[in-house]
Amino acid sequence: MQKLRIMGVINRSDLYYKDYSWTILKNDDPKISGEPDRSLLSRKEGYEILYFVNKLSEISNFKNKSSAIKIEKMIREEVPHNIHSQENIKTWINDNWNKSKF
Repeated sequence: MQKLRIMGVINRSDLYYKDYSWTILKNDDPKISGEPDRSLLSRKEGYEILYFVNKLSEISNFKNKSSAIKIEKMIREEVPHNIHSQENIKTWINDNWNKSKF
């Protein structure tokens, strides 16, 4: 079985939280390809979080690991649990970046 490789600001070993599930997804799965959209983001699925953090880092021009880890922490601890889509999580993070405790 081929391992899925995701390039970006951070990789799997850089993630702050270590309790993710790592279910292999197809390379063209919309949850780990393209732009953040209405797809739901599973906050405990490692490949989805890794893709999303790297994609948001790229889009928002946060090109360093500390900003990527801040995104990961915000998703886990600050984004309201009633916000599920990648698009809405992206908007919430952008709107609350300067208010974050991280």
